[in-house]
Amino acid sequence: MNELWKALIDVDEEPIVICDMEHRIVYMNPIAIKRYENRGGEKLIGQSIFECHNAKSREIILAVCAKFAENPDLNKVYTYTKDRDGVYNDVYMVALRKENGELIGYYEKHESRIREADR
Repeated sequence: MNELWKALIDVDEEPIVICDMEHRIVYMNPIAIKRYENRGGEKLIGQSIFECHNAKSREIILAVCAKFAENPDLNKVYTYTKDRDGVYNDVYMVALRKENGELIGYYEKHESRIREADR
């Protein structure tokens, strides 16, 4: 991975798990490794994303990947919101494409926000 791209991913304060189209985890930023330590952390790299997700999550991942494949203009899909002690994480899947639009992978993107009632 190019050093600049790796640095961009590694500095993100939210977990980023990058998968190829065979659904293998090819990279996890340091925050993701720490967040998913109880599931294997860095040892997840090279494994199927489905080994650490339940059946419902698998259905969602496959459905979103199918949408990405059908529509080259679709590159980000909301999947769910997670509440972590009053901080909400909106979770998205993001397509990774070549310049020609070919789908080559995807990653899960977390966007944190503080619950409105706590502002």
